[in-house]
Amino acid sequence: MEEIRNKIAESGLINLDIAVFKPNEESIVEFDIANHLWQGLVLKEKDFRAFLADHDWNVYQDKNVYVHCSADAIVPTWAYMLVASKLVGIVNLAIVGSKLDLQKALIAKSIQEFDLSNYQDERFIIKGCSEIVDPAFAMVKLTQKLQPIAKSIMYGEPCSTVPVYKAPRK
Repeated sequence: MEEIRNKIAESGLINLDIAVFKPNEESIVEFDIANHLWQGLVLKEKDFRAFLADHDWNVYQDKNVYVHCSADAIVPTWAYMLVASKLVGIVNLAIVGSKLDLQKALIAKSIQEFDLSNYQDERFIIKGCSEIVDPAFAMVKLTQKLQPIAKSIMYGEPCSTVPVYKAPRK
């Protein structure tokens, strides 16, 4: 009887699941300026500065913060700048935008920090189904990161891949 072989494992293909770049949800925190609007409409500079001076910023220690205003109000740019200035040196990352914007920024950062030093001229398969927000965004970022060093990049599962990139012959 012939021995059963795993041809996929023997192929040398490197399977990458974009889920490894998924940010830790517990590290994501919201700062909503709407909570500090006078009558839900206007930001009063003096009151806002007083809040910022008295606020316990340590609750954001080592977190990733998205700053936004959920109310339909015009918030001056300096308000976001003031909040950001309080978060410097406390948080891992702070952005102005939505939770999705922050998640995408964290995914991009994680992919950028991915060490490729042991992967020169390798063949990659980027797994198609993953539990991650905006998988197309993550896959594009990963493709851009891998392409300069990859021999080939494919999308899908080892049994059914779609070629994405093949390096020119040297």
